[in-house]
Amino acid sequence: MLSFQDYFKAAVEKDASDLHLVVGNKPALRVDGELLFIGEEVVDEKFMEASLISILDANRTKLFNTNRELDFSIEVFNDRFRINLHFQSGKIGLAARRIKAQVPGPSEIGFTDAMIKMTNLKDGLILVTGPSGSGKSTTLATMISMINEARNSHIITIEDPIEYIFQDKKSVVEQREVGYDTLSFANALKYVLRQDPNVIMIGEMRDPETIEAALTAAETGHLVLSTLHTSSAPDTVARIVDSFPAHRKQQVLVQLSLTLRAVVSQQLIPKTGGGLVAAREVMINNPAVSNLILENKVNQLATVIKTNYQLGMIDMEKSVERLVAEGVIDERVAERYKRNTETKGTYYK
Repeated sequence: MLSFQDYFKAAVEKDASDLHLVVGNKPALRVDGELLFIGEEVVDEKFMEASLISILDANRTKLFNTNRELDFSIEVFNDRFRINLHFQSGKIGLAARRIKAQVPGPSEIGFTDAMIKMTNLKDGLILVTGPSGSGKSTTLATMISMINEARNSHIITIEDPIEYIFQDKKSVVEQREVGYDTLSFANALKYVLRQDPNVIMIGEMRDPETIEAALTAAETGHLVLSTLHTSSAPDTVARIVDSFPAHRKQQVLVQLSLTLRAVVSQQLIPKTGGGLVAAREVMINNPAVSNLILENKVNQLATVIKTNYQLGMIDMEKSVERLVAEGVIDERVAERYKRNTETKGTYYK
């Protein structure tokens, strides 16, 4: 069996997005969206226990034993990995998401002009959405890096765990890790406005308390960036509103109509010749969008996105078609990733 470090080395050498080490299973890498096994030997319990001793300090060992789940990040071979430890059938499992050492530039990951302009905003809420593994964290990191390079701001990130590491450039960047520097996203946001931030990045809006704090920060003169696990801009608005009880929904609709600046919904699609590329739906909050949100006519947002291409908006179908026209993805692959309008705006593969 390879050493623990060797598996991470293989992930880097094969440009894998994920590494899976589960006791009782064969080690596996995810390359270009497909799982590939590394050899025929299964991961044994002694190997995993010895490996964890090498990467866990006393505090994280205690957290893992208490909660039976743990998220953290490590640096191996100049790349960072976001690690999730868990138990399955009483055995330890490890899933490692690879985070490249350098934050990619906007051109490297296909930012549109509208997305580049978003980083010039001084306040409001920008949301990046999509399924797990769709590159949301990388998109946010690129936006934060652009702000860091362009203007004098105080940037505070709240992450679970910290992924990309930012060095101060024109901005001062503080990175706080849930479970290590703060108890929770909501707890960190309770005090963040006392820390004189200009830009706040929230790794994920998981609960109504976090969403409420993010909206408050956005409407009090701060630029807030965060993520949600939703598949489209209309779904994102609906998810936020539906997180609150009936007597709060109208207030949230008013806040969203005023503070939301943009929603970028993305998914990763296999490229012709290997690798993955992001297809993105972009909704920008203009008067038409704001009015539809205020009136809770979320089902009409898709039409506004489709008919305002000149303003920088684009729906997922058009985004995928553009990648086909540019020769980046194959037309047969593209058909699997277009919006399935018969399934209420979800995406299918």
